[in-house]
Amino acid sequence: MTLLLVAAGAAIGAPARFLTDLVVAHYAGRYLPWGTLIVNVVGSGLAVFLVVTVTNADWTALLVTGFCGALTTYSTLSYETLMLVETGRWRHALWNVSANLAGGLGAGLLGFALAHLVTG
Repeated sequence: MTLLLVAAGAAIGAPARFLTDLVVAHYAGRYLPWGTLIVNVVGSGLAVFLVVTVTNADWTALLVTGFCGALTTYSTLSYETLMLVETGRWRHALWNVSANLAGGLGAGLLGFALAHLVTG
């Protein structure tokens, strides 16, 4: 049952990541990987918030492991960073890694704090 819940969450999270990237690229262009940054930061904050607030293991499997796991993407971060390096854009590559790590950790801390405010 848990596997099905993870798969169901991922079936929503992965298209959400793809669509977010399409929309962001439409408005911001593809010079920098803004879509990946957005899904990684939002997904990190949401995942931590849900881990603290959701106590049911089934809901955690669906929302955290499935949805947030498929929404966020380390592989795309790696690929896009390597493409920046390959095109000689080292500073952009360093910025990309730094922004994803700092943004994800910052969003995680914010999600943690908000969850504790909500749960008391």
